[in-house]
Amino acid sequence: MRHGKKIAHLGRKTPHRKYMLANMACSLIEHKSINTTVAKAKALKKYIEPLITKSKSDSTHNRRIVFSYLKNKYAVTELFRDISVKIGDRPGGYTRIIKLGNRLGDNASMAMIELVDYNTIYNSGTDSAKKTRRRKKSSKKSNVIVEESPAPVVEESAAPVVEESAAPVVEESAASVVEESAAPVVEESAAPGVEESTHEIKNNETNQLESDKKETDS
Repeated sequence: MRHGKKIAHLGRKTPHRKYMLANMACSLIEHKSINTTVAKAKALKKYIEPLITKSKSDSTHNRRIVFSYLKNKYAVTELFRDISVKIGDRPGGYTRIIKLGNRLGDNASMAMIELVDYNTIYNSGTDSAKKTRRRKKSSKKSNVIVEESPAPVVEESAAPVVEESAAPVVEESAASVVEESAAPVVEESAAPGVEESTHEIKNNETNQLESDKKETDS
């Protein structure tokens, strides 16, 4: 009986199974997606995801552990150099299994296993920033940024408008109005009026003197 034994033998002995999964993992790292049966895809998912997690911390120890599983230095180099950078923010679930139907001949259920971050069709409409469970902390940070941003905008925009627009208008208009309008009016209007009044007074005095002389002569 096989109670509690959940390892899928895939119809192979242990050494054959290990090398088969290592070859499939190298092919997945190289091509980013491969087609296989559903049973092999599920076994490969359990096999490769711990190795991808190891690649997040690039150290000699982790490289040697991954190389002991894959037995391919080119696959190890690409995993630590390219794939680890691409999936650096993802906390898990690096692969996706998509069922393709049954295979002709033996009617085996087929599936495609791929690296999630390299699928351009599914990830075309999503944002580059990935959602995590720490959404509340990020919202608090965004509120702080919103509160700090309006202050410098008000100071920079209000000050120059008052200084440049108000001062020149008052000085130029008031000075020009007072100098141009007041001075000519006083000089031109007041001076002729005074001269005319003095001429009338003198004429009146001369007329009176002449009339007095005529009276005395008579």
